[in-house]
This record gives sequence, C-alpha cells and structure tokens, in this order.
Amino acid sequence: MKRVLTFFGAPGVMLARTVRAGAREGIPWRETLAQVHELGGRSVWLVMSGMAFFGAVLVMIANAQAKKLIGNVAVLGPAYFEMLVRELGPAVSALLTASRAGASHSAELATMSVNEQVEALEMSAGDPYADLVAPRLVAGVVGVPLLSVLGTVAATASAVLVASVALDIDGRAFMDARYVDGWDLLVGGLKVLGCGLYIPLAAAVAGLNARGGAEAVGEATTEGVVAASLGCLLIDLTVSLAFQFVRL
Repeated sequence: MKRVLTFFGAPGVMLARTVRAGAREGIPWRETLAQVHELGGRSVWLVMSGMAFFGAVLVMIANAQAKKLIGNVAVLGPAYFEMLVRELGPAVSALLTASRAGASHSAELATMSVNEQVEALEMSAGDPYADLVAPRLVAGVVGVPLLSVLGTVAATASAVLVASVALDIDGRAFMDARYVDGWDLLVGGLKVLGCGLYIPLAAAVAGLNARGGAEAVGEATTEGVVAASLGCLLIDLTVSLAFQFVRL
C-alpha cells in the first residue's frame, strides 16, 4: 500500500514543489535547452526507428488477419491511420522516450544525490527543484509531443513502404485520414502531454531519493524507468477510458 501511495503521490508532490520553486526562482533557460536536446535530440532516432519497425509489423499482422476475414488489407488503411494517431503513436513513442530519457534523468540525478552535489547546490543558495527538475519538466512537455509526431510519421512511412513493396498493394491507403477528427487529435495530444509531464517527474523522484553509492544509482535508474513506463501506460489507459466513457 505504501508503494502504491508513493507511486501516485510522490510525482504529484514533486510537481507542486517544482512549480512553486520555478515561479519563485525562475527557470534556467540555458539548462532547459540542454535538457530539450538531451530528451528530444538524443531520443529521436530511437523513437523513429522503433516506431518504423512497429508500423511495419502492424501492417504485416493486419495483412495476415485481412486474408482470413476480408481478403484485402488496403481497406483497413483509414482505420489503421486513425488508431496510429489516436492510440499507438502517442503511447509507443512515450514508452520509447521513457526507456531512454527516464534512465538518463534518473541516473544523472541519482549520481548528483549520492555525490552530495544536490546538498552543495542547496548550500550555495540554489534550489534543486528550480535548477534541476524544472528544466527537465519543460523539456518533457515540449519534447515528448514532438517525438510522438515524428514517431507517427515514421510508422506511417514504414507501413506505406511495406504495403507497397512487400504486400504489393496501394500503400497510400495507410495515409488515409478520413476517420481522423479533432477528438482523435485531442486524445492523442492529452496522452503525450501527460506522458511528457510524468516521465521527468518519475525520474526526478527516483534520482533525488537515491542514497548510498554506485548500487543506489543503479537501483534509482531502474526505478525511474519502471515508474516512467508504468505511468505512461496508466495515462494512456485513463485518457482512453475517459473518452470512451463519453463515447468520443
């Protein structure tokens, strides 16, 4: 029970302290730009290549199922594109980002904690929430949505390529946006914004609570990745259920 309360409560407390510290101390924008590069720039190839493989596999599975039921996978193209924009693009892109950026943030902050650099920052009148967490929070809110867009483009391109080359059908069917509307974009947008907010918070909780030596850094890194990934899945499920409840 304590672990459940910590899982849900600690990121909320971290968010409140970071917002309050950022409003009081200001946000170091040079560090924020560095964190945007760390989260977005260094994750872009993982997200795009992972989503490209994901899109290709999905088309192969859809083709196998279409042969059994309707005989033509091209008719599934518009539904495939809507599912990619609304559900799979945001969720899978966020998970890939959580695996790399979550590990990076957790390890960096845990190393600073065990080396007492965080205490040194506080003794020099610095604020760890404003100086360390707030830049990562801004980077997550900006970077995860951009990575989701690029990942969705990569998955769409790979689907078109596989359909055209390997399945010998018109791949343009998998770029058909006739079923995509404003609600789909809203659902996808809420998911990536929620994940962009949660990934740095989960990593910061794990990293700043690390105590001990090198072993603590490893444990904090694992804890940060697990928490960030589970949080993204919960956000995906919560947003999907909420909009399903109102039948949108």
